[in-house]
Amino acid sequence: MKFSTRKNGDVTIIDIEGKILLGEGDVEIKKSVDDLLKKGTKNILLNLAKVPYIDSAGLGEIIRCFTALRRSGGTLKLLSPNERVIDLLNITNLLNVFDCYDDEADAMKSY
Repeated sequence: MKFSTRKNGDVTIIDIEGKILLGEGDVEIKKSVDDLLKKGTKNILLNLAKVPYIDSAGLGEIIRCFTALRRSGGTLKLLSPNERVIDLLNITNLLNVFDCYDDEADAMKSY
């Protein structure tokens, strides 16, 4: 699991590479988003282009981050989820909750 962050205007993009599973990735997402919130970051774009799989624990952590950001007046959006992740979001009725984008430029325009 690899994480890197970069800024584009007032949006922080978290590039994730690897599976987001219980004990592998879920903790890293929590720590990363919590640290960004403490620094005053309000808008986060999770780049899932290199995430082949998310389990229920990983999805739960993404939901927790989404909720924490929303409570602080911010937003969390998803970039480039693959078909498997989209199916997971659809099955759990979360596809309507998250803003998902295939193109980073389109995602940036949405902020």
